[in-house]
Amino acid sequence: SQDHYDYGMRAVRSVINAAGLLKRQDPDMDEDQLLLRALRDVNVPKFLKDDLPLFENIILDLFPGVERPQISRRELATAVDEQCVARNLQPVPGFVEKVFQLYDTIQVRHGLMIVGPTGGGKTSNYRILQHALTSLAHLEEFEAVHVDVLNPKSIKM
Repeated sequence: SQDHYDYGMRAVRSVINAAGLLKRQDPDMDEDQLLLRALRDVNVPKFLKDDLPLFENIILDLFPGVERPQISRRELATAVDEQCVARNLQPVPGFVEKVFQLYDTIQVRHGLMIVGPTGGGKTSNYRILQHALTSLAHLEEFEAVHVDVLNPKSIKM
């Protein structure tokens, strides 16, 4: 059991918000595929690697015979690769997937925390996404991103 796993009403609301966003983007998409993608987009980023096979098996049981929806991220993928190269980082598939997961998460959540070990790529992840989205701001579906970093030790509770 992980403390950051959330199965309450907020989690359900996030899936519904994600499904609504996907429906607006693609009104003709099959609703089973749409819900399947929303469930994955909202939940996969917060699962540990060892829990992903269990989640995938649950999804297969809930949606038998439903094919995994194909996601077109051509512009974003190209921008992420370019920003990685510009910052002397290798755009390895695992890192790029984490950037996409962060992107999917910020589409449905107002606030989030990126957690992980020192040197795990947390800062590089959000900075690459920031620069990639800013470089795509000339396209209608993307906006320039400005980041303000707060030191959590500077906040008195």
